[in-house]
Amino acid sequence: MQQKYKEEVVPRWLKEKGYTTEMAVPRITKVVINMGLGALKENQKEIDTYVEQLELIAGQKPVVRHAKQSIAGFNLREGMKIGAAVTLRGQRMYNFLEKVFNYVLPRTRDFRGLSAKGFDGHGNYSFGLDDQMLFLEIDPNKVKRRQGLQVTIVTTTDDDEKAKELLEELGLPLRKEEK
Repeated sequence: MQQKYKEEVVPRWLKEKGYTTEMAVPRITKVVINMGLGALKENQKEIDTYVEQLELIAGQKPVVRHAKQSIAGFNLREGMKIGAAVTLRGQRMYNFLEKVFNYVLPRTRDFRGLSAKGFDGHGNYSFGLDDQMLFLEIDPNKVKRRQGLQVTIVTTTDDDEKAKELLEELGLPLRKEEK
């Protein structure tokens, strides 16, 4: 995917879109994968298994997120583990995106494409996956319960349309929205 970006996307955007240098062409800077584990706050040991699964999915050790403050209504105490996140950059980022676009999303039941409403107004795109077992690295026999995760793709552009065009050229399977 990184090779496709450098050899196909950048030259085409320089020629057709009027960019003057390679550095001006929008690119993906990072991918953040987040797994919220607040529902497991009572079972702190089980959280560690999901953190290990996230590590297998991302190929990088995740950072465990802790509660910043206590909230009595949620039975949450300060310092409890409530999630895990990984920030991917460089080659790992491109490998992960290629895996998600080409293998994971097509394995999703009744998949017709991702919603185009996942853009945040600043050129970043977020989507969620309902199940960690879509990834081939996860052994379904060791999974006690299904756990979703969120993926955010951060680009250098502030324009959602340019980001959408860039991500579609790199293989993001967006649903064709009917008007």
